[in-house]
Amino acid sequence: MSTPFTPLSDTVAVAPQLSASDMAAVKAAGFNSVIINRPDLEGGDTQPLSADIIKAGQDAGLTVVYQPVVSGAMTQENVNQFHEYLETLPAPILAFCRSGTRCTHLYNAAKQTP
Repeated sequence: MSTPFTPLSDTVAVAPQLSASDMAAVKAAGFNSVIINRPDLEGGDTQPLSADIIKAGQDAGLTVVYQPVVSGAMTQENVNQFHEYLETLPAPILAFCRSGTRCTHLYNAAKQTP
């Protein structure tokens, strides 16, 4: 995988934008699930689409979910959904957005959720 990832715990890591071509490497790196937190077309029409990433991830044997979160506008509903994914998706989990920061904020907020 050419894109680096940052571990947040033993079971969760974050990364900047990934593409469909990264999914086999994500699986090879030991991840079992991917959370896409970047809304489609946020970065324009050159940004990889979630549907393509989901298909490639599933083809690689990953569980992939699309949870778009608008940068700078994270809601409690976003946090609750992310928390649920952390509890239910097969670990380890790799979440990504534009830079990884949004996912990190979601993770930190979700860890405060009872």
